[in-house]
Amino acid sequence: MFGRRNDTQSAPRKPVAPAPTSAASAAEAPSAAAAKPVAARNAPPPAPPRAKPADTRSENYYQIKTTIFNALIDTIDLTQLAQLDSESAREEIRDIVNEILSIKNVVMSISEQEALLQDICNDVLGYGPLEPLLARDDIADIMVNGADRTFIEVGGKVELTSVRFRDNSQLMNICQRIVSQVGRRVDEASPICDARLPDGSRVNVIVPPLSIDGPALTIRKFRRDKLTLQNLVEYKSISPEGAEVLGIIGKVRCNVLISGGTGSGKTTLLNCLTAYIDTDERVITCEDAAELQLQQPHVVRLETRPPNLEGQGQITMTELVRNCLRMRPERIIVGEVRGPEAFDLLQAMNTGHDGSMGTLHANSPREALSRLESMITMGGYNLPSKTIREMITGSIDVIIQAARLRDGSRRITHITEVLGTEGDVIITQDLFIYDIEGEDETGKLKGRHKSTGIARPAFWDRARYYNQHHALAAALDRAQA
Repeated sequence: MFGRRNDTQSAPRKPVAPAPTSAASAAEAPSAAAAKPVAARNAPPPAPPRAKPADTRSENYYQIKTTIFNALIDTIDLTQLAQLDSESAREEIRDIVNEILSIKNVVMSISEQEALLQDICNDVLGYGPLEPLLARDDIADIMVNGADRTFIEVGGKVELTSVRFRDNSQLMNICQRIVSQVGRRVDEASPICDARLPDGSRVNVIVPPLSIDGPALTIRKFRRDKLTLQNLVEYKSISPEGAEVLGIIGKVRCNVLISGGTGSGKTTLLNCLTAYIDTDERVITCEDAAELQLQQPHVVRLETRPPNLEGQGQITMTELVRNCLRMRPERIIVGEVRGPEAFDLLQAMNTGHDGSMGTLHANSPREALSRLESMITMGGYNLPSKTIREMITGSIDVIIQAARLRDGSRRITHITEVLGTEGDVIITQDLFIYDIEGEDETGKLKGRHKSTGIARPAFWDRARYYNQHHALAAALDRAQA
């Protein structure tokens, strides 16, 4: 059989203790209810703890899996296996595992045997226990805290799963496999690493000695279906009129800063806005881990690089943004503004690269402006505060604030224009805000997006230049109706 070593028959034939079948059940213990007071017997049973969902697979299952996996590695030729396509490789592994099960006289139920085959295929060809989670499109984040605890975020809420790894060594091997695909490494010498999966999902890994209880792996899932502003309207993240105004902002090349907290949907919103970039524009993106999903034909994607083992070769975001200016960009998009690159991005926005965009961590439009100023100051630029604020107001046209509310929902809470300065104060005006009105019987927050009544935004003349002023006026009129 292709992919098999010549010494297949040398596999040990010593039987392994059979795993309990799904039909087996433990004998019931005698009830102790009679020994309790009447009030205690009538009291409702305590709710099961949500923090530790039961793992439906026994320890015996994992012991058998380890034994079969080790026998498979001794039997199969991984070099030849790597030459097969994914489906053929899985069939090859399944055939060999079935034969090993037969040789070792392992007794398992059909469902357990199928789960074992699937798990071992995932271990050899994919990301092991993570594969079922990566296949689900309803999961936003996967958070692995050591071998025994894996959390996911679904619908804005974090919950513990029964997914577990064989040990921290298996988890470490999977982390190494992920980061090596993008030419990075994670070990004791370099214990922190940002990477991405082939589908674009963002990955962060931190390992011992920094992570005390074993490797910590965090994956921000990449959606297969690219979201649009219409999808955000359906999810009630923005009103139809607000979405139309955002589309116009993208079309008329406003310089946009998207602000929000962790997990608030900043990158998703940035992807939605880039859908309104004309197909004949040259767009250059700069990211720490490439995850933007631009659909235009003329896109150059740039990614930062960490230092090598000798501490050399690092390429920072600042260097990428500066290099963009030599590449004849029409728009520059920075995945996340974190430091001194803020100065270079503002310079680009203010020197003819209209329609540039970026995201930033902040909890309000006003705080976003303060953070921009702080980043420029921390970058070592010896400029007066007034000069920095004038640079900000001359560069940024619109700030869009995204938020993740306490019920797990994500909302665009502000569409705010940056008007200029008055003395030392930056003047802004809100076009749309999200007003929370309460919560329903299920605990979900209720609210609505309201127009602030601005009939002619500051980018009105820009909208007129691109012949979008009629659509803008109509959207604002509907928002006030």
